[in-house]
Amino acid sequence: MKDSFKTLKFRIRKKKAIVGVIGLGYVGLPIAVECARKGFPVYGFEVNKQKINFLMQRRKSYIVDVSSVVVKRLVTQGCFIATNNFHFLRRVDVVVICVPTPWSKTGQPDISRILEVRDTLLKYIKKSTLIILESTTYPGTTSEVFLPPFLKRGFTVGKNLFLCFSPERIDPANFKYPFPSIPKIVGGVTKKCLSLGIAFYQEVVKEVLGVSSTITAETVKLLENTFRLINIGFINEFAMLCEKLGVNVWEVIKAASTKPFGFMPFYPGPGIGGECIPADPQYLAWKARTLGFEPRMIDTASRINFSMPEYIIERIQKLLNRFGRCVKGAKILIVGVAYKKDVSDIRESPVLEVMRRLMKLKAILSYVDPYVDKITLEGKVYRSIKGIVSFAKYDLVVICTNHTIFDYRKIRETAKIIFDTRGVFTERYPSVEIL
Repeated sequence: MKDSFKTLKFRIRKKKAIVGVIGLGYVGLPIAVECARKGFPVYGFEVNKQKINFLMQRRKSYIVDVSSVVVKRLVTQGCFIATNNFHFLRRVDVVVICVPTPWSKTGQPDISRILEVRDTLLKYIKKSTLIILESTTYPGTTSEVFLPPFLKRGFTVGKNLFLCFSPERIDPANFKYPFPSIPKIVGGVTKKCLSLGIAFYQEVVKEVLGVSSTITAETVKLLENTFRLINIGFINEFAMLCEKLGVNVWEVIKAASTKPFGFMPFYPGPGIGGECIPADPQYLAWKARTLGFEPRMIDTASRINFSMPEYIIERIQKLLNRFGRCVKGAKILIVGVAYKKDVSDIRESPVLEVMRRLMKLKAILSYVDPYVDKITLEGKVYRSIKGIVSFAKYDLVVICTNHTIFDYRKIRETAKIIFDTRGVFTERYPSVEIL
């Protein structure tokens, strides 16, 4: 009888295993492309036809972390195929799942995309397949929710089905730490599952660390992002205190950062955004409550972070009043609407909430963001200013996303009043208010 474990491990080591990456977003596309670069034949499964067309017809990347030159070469050589035809899963030996897991509006974890993928895999995958879940979820999902239907279908985990969880750690637009340079954490349902998961990632990234279980690996991811949530919440509150003290928070952070131990700098801003930081700690908090544990630190940090747009509005009102203006009727230019610099992602961007509040106060709004062509707020479509921006014609310029491409010297020299929420200007100028 064929030993599925040994056969699959051999195919992985020899780069003969066919890899399928489900979800070609900020996480999935870099993984798929890197696997293809390292010699694996790769199918990228994506329901968004525009993304497939971008990759297969235009042969270009839509993500800053992935080179269009590399995409063109891999697609041309047939090493990487993007498709919405899930029948191709029948050919795949290794499946990596990278679908979104947002926090629902009802205050519950939304793992519906994971469950959809699970049901699709039940239809198509062959036995002796390695499945790796990378989508962030609450502890216990892999073994308690994802696995049971496979067991009912006759799969035996550790023998003809191998299941792992490996938390994604990709930081969009962080060129200092590209995907293959970031250590990979892997947890398996069984020892053989773990062995195959480690073997696979060792062919793709520089360093792999195995942990004792899938629930441990799931919790690692939540710790990482909850750590960020809490520290961002603290520094946002600290920035509010510094404003009361009349102290420059950016100067304080810079000075404290000279300490070679016991301090790690975090930076204030208009709030938290993106897919991870707003949602991931809530998964942990939700799970904690099901166990009768109240996660007070998470709740406090979340409240502070989600209150930042309101605080930004208060500061804008005070600033305009100081110059004899009010928000109503003021021409305000928002510089940057993405949730972080140098990306096009506006998911959960706190800037959008700042703009909604300014709309309610009857401000005349415009925005400029070279990465985001248009946004829709309260049914109204706003388009980014193209070409040369005349900062002088606005009553107030608010720097909300500190994209590298902006000419901040020009902004400082030409804008009437500036409110900098991102620490672009760490020194005070007559026309510049800093967070």
